[in-house]
Amino acid sequence: MAVEDIVVPQAGESVTEGSIGSWLKAVGDAVAVDETIVEVETDKVAVEVPSPVAGVLVEILAEEGETVEVGAVIARVDTSAEASASAKASSTSDDSAKDSAKDSSAPAPSAPAPSASAPAPASAPTPASPGSNDLMPMSPAVRRIVEDYNLDPASISGTGKDGRLTKGDVLTAIDKGTARARSAAAAPAVAPAADTGPREQRVKMTRLRKRIAERLKDAQNTAAMLTTYNEVDMSAVMEARARYKDLFATKHGIKLGFMSFFTKACCLALKDVPAVNAQIDGEEIVYHNYANIGVAVSAPTGLVVPVLKDAHAMSFADTELAIASYGKKARDGKLAIDDMQGGTFTISNGGIFGSLMSSPILNPPQSGILGMHKIQERPVAIDGKVEIRPMMYLALSYDHRIIDGREAVTFLVRVKEAIEDPTRLLLDM
Repeated sequence: MAVEDIVVPQAGESVTEGSIGSWLKAVGDAVAVDETIVEVETDKVAVEVPSPVAGVLVEILAEEGETVEVGAVIARVDTSAEASASAKASSTSDDSAKDSAKDSSAPAPSAPAPSASAPAPASAPTPASPGSNDLMPMSPAVRRIVEDYNLDPASISGTGKDGRLTKGDVLTAIDKGTARARSAAAAPAVAPAADTGPREQRVKMTRLRKRIAERLKDAQNTAAMLTTYNEVDMSAVMEARARYKDLFATKHGIKLGFMSFFTKACCLALKDVPAVNAQIDGEEIVYHNYANIGVAVSAPTGLVVPVLKDAHAMSFADTELAIASYGKKARDGKLAIDDMQGGTFTISNGGIFGSLMSSPILNPPQSGILGMHKIQERPVAIDGKVEIRPMMYLALSYDHRIIDGREAVTFLVRVKEAIEDPTRLLLDM
């Protein structure tokens, strides 16, 4: 028997341990080269651990939720069992085919036609189609996403073994908008009213969620945090986007969104007000002559902030492509530690969830974070007349220890001016 150890991979210089999130394979399952067998949650990201060899998973050495150190052996794969496993599957298939042939030779004139909902014979597994996954077994990781998003698994096509749903299938369906929410009719039967089950449920916090909580609370306890607000008329940006979105998509292969406008506007404002792009290091203030913009992204495991490195030198297309790439990696759980390090300023867009106004919390050791919000038509006074305009509230939370109120207000005004007159973004004004 040739056994290969599966170890916890290195996830960054500052990461020394993690906890087992969920096993995607069970003892006895066949695994392919580079196929993910387990998820390990660290303080910053959830890391998918692939098998370096093909074979059969013969031993699991760490249970879900258990803390493990980087480099620790957590499972073993028998590479010599691959041939026997394949032969067993082939034999099972042949036996099933013979049984099927024997059954088909016997006369059965009165037998009804097979039901459309009946499962396919074991000898002829077919790819799943929408409607066939509602009773299909799912791994803990897949089931967690399905339940978190309240999805009907029958609306998602499975590409895994025997048509099972994979994590990628579910995330792709969410991304494309083809996954349907679970309806009352599709929901599993509920228990009788007399037995409603427990009124509470306790779930252990993931390492990532605990780390997020620690960092946010640390920011409140450490920084002299203050928030200033303004509002911006989105008419000019919306008009520019409507005029050029088709041409932009044709040329660059990506949609023109609002984030690239705000990223460029923030880069200009940071250049004019460098204190917002600085940070405290001991008794010194470090001023950055570059802009690494963190973009807050909501992922199934929590809020993550990948960083656009040297965003000040990126084009609109570069910015949109990078944001789309990070968004997909976040949903797939494939963000690396390096993707989230080195940020000097953060943009958080709560408007995509419908937030009208909020006070964002700093992302230490950064000293500033811009909160974008929902675009809403409101009556505003324009040249002495009341007009209906698409307006957005902006919020800048900042560390008052190094950023004065005048600098904070000036920064927001610069962003407002650039968004209301996008020509400034092209002329670097």
